[in-house]
Amino acid sequence: MNTPLKPATVAISLLLGACSLNPPYSRPEAPIPAQYPAAGSEAASQPASWQEYFTDPELQRLINIALANNRDLRITALRIEEARSQYGIQRADRLPSIDATASYERSKMIFARGQSFDVDMYRVGVGISGFELDFFGRVKSLAAAALEDYFATQEAQQTARTSLIAEVAASYINVRALAERLALAKETENARNLAYSRILRRQQAGLDNALDLKTAEMQLETAQASIAALQREYAQAVNSLQLLAGQPGLALAAAHGSLDQQEFSPLPAGLPSSLLERRPDIRAAEHKLKAANANIGAARAAFFPRIQLTTNIGLVNEHLTNLFSGSSDKAWAFTPQLTLPIFNYGRNQSNLDLARVRKEITIVEYEKAIQTAFSEVSDVLLSREQIEAQIASQTRVANADRERLRLAIRRYDKGVANYLELLDAQRSLFDSEQQLVQLKQLALTNSINLFKVLGGEWQPS
Repeated sequence: MNTPLKPATVAISLLLGACSLNPPYSRPEAPIPAQYPAAGSEAASQPASWQEYFTDPELQRLINIALANNRDLRITALRIEEARSQYGIQRADRLPSIDATASYERSKMIFARGQSFDVDMYRVGVGISGFELDFFGRVKSLAAAALEDYFATQEAQQTARTSLIAEVAASYINVRALAERLALAKETENARNLAYSRILRRQQAGLDNALDLKTAEMQLETAQASIAALQREYAQAVNSLQLLAGQPGLALAAAHGSLDQQEFSPLPAGLPSSLLERRPDIRAAEHKLKAANANIGAARAAFFPRIQLTTNIGLVNEHLTNLFSGSSDKAWAFTPQLTLPIFNYGRNQSNLDLARVRKEITIVEYEKAIQTAFSEVSDVLLSREQIEAQIASQTRVANADRERLRLAIRRYDKGVANYLELLDAQRSLFDSEQQLVQLKQLALTNSINLFKVLGGEWQPS
């Protein structure tokens, strides 16, 4: 090959390598309404970081520990490294690899008269082996698909990170709620213990009968059984939280105060559905759609000729010691190879059909991801007002039961009411207080779910 033609050949290769057979990409329309059913007119805002949303110092400590030690999150991070390496391999295929070679050949030459002699040949050189001139963008499309898969894996890590933060927060709230319910159960046990002692004195004085004393004893045992059950649930909840944090046996700070003191940064109800585009799982679905689009381009390029280039330049000598002495012969090789598909039993067409079908599947998966996200956010927003209304009603019920118990105790002490009336008031107050704590836990969990379904921490647009 003439030397003046080499730059032109390289320029043409680079120019044609910029071609692409990928179909034009356009984002599918989101198959959801523009607003959520419970959306209002407030401006949408969302915390830039989870620290701005979860302000409890102990909860922040636990989340930080979980982000550093949770094994599932570590696996997701390693998946990112795997996808990054895969993209690096595909991207490297777009550039020629220059390799150094060294070889030794010993052969026997036989002539017609029966004469023969041995020939030793030593070779060293550098060259390019099997580099594909990407005229129709096949390698470029494969590299683009690998890049989009890498981006999708990054978004999957963000999804896992947001889910872990929400799970730790929900587990922490569960521990706090069980601690408060356990404290209420112990208060009930103390009250029933005092009631049992009072009835015992009254029975000894002939004011109450043995049935009332036995009933009070049974209620005291019931309260102690409730404490044992709540202690078991509390221990299991602590174990679950420690597992999420990635540190079994991790000490938890003692909870102070009720769930009323546990607050998160408020999020308004006026949230347009377009905010779902910020969810990492939806962004990951779109990256997968772009990867499927690039794979179609690679499948189309398979119908066109593939040109591979192999070159080598080096030195040849019969003696190893003289290989670099200046007496060696210069050798070079230039081997372009053209491969044109003629008949392969429809393999290329089937690969193209497969790539198109996979893109259609990915479109449907993208649309389903949007609809699922819309449904999740709608469920959280719709249940928020109902939970608040339930808490308000249950608070009034608990206050009424508390007043009823106070009056029942006065009536019982004055001999106006029997023990069954006092017992019913105690049981009613215990149940209403337990339900109120559970509703407060549900409200906090709802706020955690809202943080999660909106995609967690917002990234810049």
